[in-house]
Amino acid sequence: MKITKKQDGTQLTIALEGRLDTTTAPELEKELKDSLGGATELTLDFSKLDYISSAGLRVLLQAHKTMAGKGGMKVTNVNEIVGEVFDVTGFADILTIE
Repeated sequence: MKITKKQDGTQLTIALEGRLDTTTAPELEKELKDSLGGATELTLDFSKLDYISSAGLRVLLQAHKTMAGKGGMKVTNVNEIVGEVFDVTGFADILTIE
């Protein structure tokens, strides 16, 4: 998985490319832990994310909880496969998806 980060003041955008699964979830978790300190808004760009597993969902839930007290988090450009996982797991009701 490739992670691309863009910081604009307190707005942080993280784009993911590839698969967010058991192998790659710790990488995203570390990146978020290192980057969320000064951020009040987090955007996760999933335009190039092919797949997400339960390990990836756990990292998203953790980020969502962290950002809920700071300003918010949104997920953008979700493809059909990832969108279906969000629907089936109930994450579509929890996350802000654009």
